[in-house]
Amino acid sequence: MCDLETYKCSDEGLLLPLVNEYTWDTGARAFVYLIGLFWSFMGVSIIADIFMQSIEMITSRTSVVIIADPDSSDGSKEVHVKTWNNTVANLTLMALGSSAPEILLSIIEIVGNSFEAGALGPGTIVGSAAFNLFVITGVCVMSIPTGEGRRIKAIKVFAITAFFCVFAYVWLVIILVAITPDFVDLWEAVVTLLFFPLLVILAYMADKEFCCKSAQVGDVGEEQAEFGLGDKGDVNMIEGMANKESVAGILKKMGNRPDLTEEDEARIATALIAKKTPHTRAWYRINAIRMLTSGHKLVPSVNEKQAAILESLEQGEDVGSTVSLGIVPGGGYKAVVEWAAGSTAVLESDGRAKLVLMRHGNTDVRVIVRVETVDGTAEADSDYKPIDETLVFTPGQTSKEIHIEIIDDNEYEPDEVFFVRVTMDPEEPATIGNKSICQVTIVNDDDPGVFEFSKPSFVFKESAGKALVEVKRLNGCSGKASVNWQTKDRDGKGAAVAGRDYVGGSGVLAFEHGELVKTIEIEIIDDQEYEKDEHFDVLLTGCSDGSKLGSLKRTVVTILNDDEFKGVVSRIVNLTNANLDQISVAHSTWSQQFTDAMNVNGGDIEGATKLDYLMHFLTFGWKVIFAIVPPAQIWGGWLAFFISLAMIGILTAIIGDLASIFGCLIGLKPTVTAITFVALGTSLPDLFASKTAAQQEEHADNSIGNVTGSNSVNVFLGLGLPWTIAAVYWTAKDTTFEVPAGNLSFGVIVYTVCAITTITLLLIHVFLLLHCLCEVLDSQNRFGITVFLLTYFHQSFIYHDIDCSFIGELIVV
Repeated sequence: MCDLETYKCSDEGLLLPLVNEYTWDTGARAFVYLIGLFWSFMGVSIIADIFMQSIEMITSRTSVVIIADPDSSDGSKEVHVKTWNNTVANLTLMALGSSAPEILLSIIEIVGNSFEAGALGPGTIVGSAAFNLFVITGVCVMSIPTGEGRRIKAIKVFAITAFFCVFAYVWLVIILVAITPDFVDLWEAVVTLLFFPLLVILAYMADKEFCCKSAQVGDVGEEQAEFGLGDKGDVNMIEGMANKESVAGILKKMGNRPDLTEEDEARIATALIAKKTPHTRAWYRINAIRMLTSGHKLVPSVNEKQAAILESLEQGEDVGSTVSLGIVPGGGYKAVVEWAAGSTAVLESDGRAKLVLMRHGNTDVRVIVRVETVDGTAEADSDYKPIDETLVFTPGQTSKEIHIEIIDDNEYEPDEVFFVRVTMDPEEPATIGNKSICQVTIVNDDDPGVFEFSKPSFVFKESAGKALVEVKRLNGCSGKASVNWQTKDRDGKGAAVAGRDYVGGSGVLAFEHGELVKTIEIEIIDDQEYEKDEHFDVLLTGCSDGSKLGSLKRTVVTILNDDEFKGVVSRIVNLTNANLDQISVAHSTWSQQFTDAMNVNGGDIEGATKLDYLMHFLTFGWKVIFAIVPPAQIWGGWLAFFISLAMIGILTAIIGDLASIFGCLIGLKPTVTAITFVALGTSLPDLFASKTAAQQEEHADNSIGNVTGSNSVNVFLGLGLPWTIAAVYWTAKDTTFEVPAGNLSFGVIVYTVCAITTITLLLIHVFLLLHCLCEVLDSQNRFGITVFLLTYFHQSFIYHDIDCSFIGELIVV
């Protein structure tokens, strides 16, 4: 007789198998359990996303504190201060959020195994610790862009957690091998658990600098100050909202861009504020999970044109001109073809007009354009030879010259004009710029011309920055000539005052041979105060010999108040805040959660890729199931915290069964299965979160600073808590809790040795900087520079670009 209820690996799980698998092929069973394991990893990532949302909501709460402020009207001001200390939050709720599956797996395994020690939970904790410290740290070091560095700002906290990161595993060896081999007494389990609050207390004391105080490093980065984004304590930044000052600063950096709509400007402002705003460890982990599972991204999507402008703003480049980016209305980032000048002049006796056609923007493509002449007052075949030809810009070519023959008829004629137009087929990978037509003026010989303003008045907004006043050269352009100009304040109401409203002065405009138009640039002072329209004069006071002044020798420049600009800022602030609300971490209603769950990328279909659709298909069921968890904004996040923690516990129990049965079917020991498959599956989101933080953050605290703390918490909570529960149980039965050291002690010893090596490599990396700098200095200066750098190292742990990739590869190995 055969027992249909007893077959290979049928007794390995607590909940699984759900059906009788007696007749199943072993290989097929292993494949099904492997797929189930990977799919469960996706599920635990999604519920961990919701769990981290609740933690972010809890730890980001602020309270209002009134402090003295002599500059305010009532002598005080309100300041929003975070309720949770960052260090305490990172070592408690944040660490629990990232390590919840490992900790719960260890607890569930012991409780479900009749309070006997298992290999899966401890193995997963050791494997996860190894992955965190070695792989994540190494990848973070290698991912830092060349020439850049990252440093840990809270170096004292890092020193505490780095010590405990090694000591925690040394302690395991001590109690499992030295003190009570293969057994854990109640006092050992309790001490292991008590190390957790001790770690939190010591780290908090280091963060608050209860001893060895050092100089404070400012929190406000240069880029934040440049764009007026405020500091980390700004209420608008804490609440995830943009203020008028920050948006106005970004708009002024962008300048007057007719090719951008208000929606474009708001999207760029949203992306820039999101990048410059400091984020927590939870934010990076949530975003990493959503990137992996095609959820609602926390980084706003931008199109090609917006991305080009955003990149230039981040690099500090001037984006007020569309020419520098190759962007025109509706053109996107592509090749732009236009004339180098909108007008030119040629003497009739010269016999030939030379025009330059420019190509900028994307110069890597082949572009075909058509150039043709159009009659004005000058007529084809009598005043010039017409052209109608096709030109080809090869890849890399940026300009072409066009020559047009001018007919000299030896008869007196007034100035005459004709036009040269450039067009292209709509299918070409390019677009025509603003200067699509060039006006060619055929002028009388030997006449330097007459100078005058192009208009009797000019109007500019105060936010424009500069007044561009145009001066024209008429009735001749032979040889070089110049004209003198100066500004003058007007009398009476509404008069602009030089030095207060604009930068007055005088100057000379020099015209080269053939030049027809020049511009006077006058700086406008933007005082950002409400004012009525203001006016000043610009005069032409003289010109070079042979030339004359025309009738328009005076023009009026009007500076408009910025009511319109303020209105634009208000509208863009509203749009930006709406965009920021869309990329907020948590939702406020169940309907928003289900909408995001059932749509790829949370509804951002335009930015979805094929991989996003595939991952959405694979995770759709998990997303809908976990959308029933209450939104994190209800009850301050605590309701979502406990419900999602319970769901993580249930899913972790299933993962434990899947891993145990899979390992049994393919002949792997539970310890090996835990260190490899389970540890890798639960730690991947942390890898992507840390890599993103290393690339985007100014400091390394959110990338590798929390790795050491998380590893310590894994031992003190993930092993201390279940061992305490089991030790109490067995002590009540007058026996001792048995924990076979075996493979666990071997893995812990290997990890400890590698951990010490890793931290030593990082220290060597820092002292390489000391050595390299000392080598370029003479021996008399070495002591001083060494003391300086050691002091700097005391304040911040440095990742400098000295063999960064080499150090990172060593750590991963």
